[in-house]
Amino acid sequence: MGPSRSKMTGYVVRIGNQEYHIEILDDRHVRINGEIIEVDLAALSDSPLLSLIVNGKSYEVLASPQGEEWEIHLKGRTYLAQVEDKTAYTLRKANPTNSTERSEYVLQAPMPGLIVAIPVNKDQTVEANDVLIVLESMKMQNELRAPHASQVVEIYVKPGERVLQKQNLLRLRPI
Repeated sequence: MGPSRSKMTGYVVRIGNQEYHIEILDDRHVRINGEIIEVDLAALSDSPLLSLIVNGKSYEVLASPQGEEWEIHLKGRTYLAQVEDKTAYTLRKANPTNSTERSEYVLQAPMPGLIVAIPVNKDQTVEANDVLIVLESMKMQNELRAPHASQVVEIYVKPGERVLQKQNLLRLRPI
């Protein structure tokens, strides 16, 4: 039996100028840039030291957050990694000016799907990374998040509504 599609989680990790597309398939498997890899990751005591087993090879990894990046020490080398949720990455790539400008932001559907939930209301203030809309697509629920602290100005959709890719979902104003 293969991994459950509804449990897959996706990330994009940037280390230097390299970009890695990662999907967590289940407790023991990830797909990195299309290749399925068997992994086991466990914390060692109450420290940032981790035990990582990749395809049967064991590594000790020290990982600690450094602002918006992760500092990773592996095999005597230090790497700075930027980790971004796959949905946020897709949104940023689809509309790059919205993610960096501090002007009004129109959240658009990154893919066609069904609006499952809208945990915010018009005129509500939200913080960066707060969930704005839950969109189901291909049996996966995707949390669409605020790019920065904002006020919800307009909501264009309702729960239960089907939407098209790039359809406007809601509008935010930075605070």
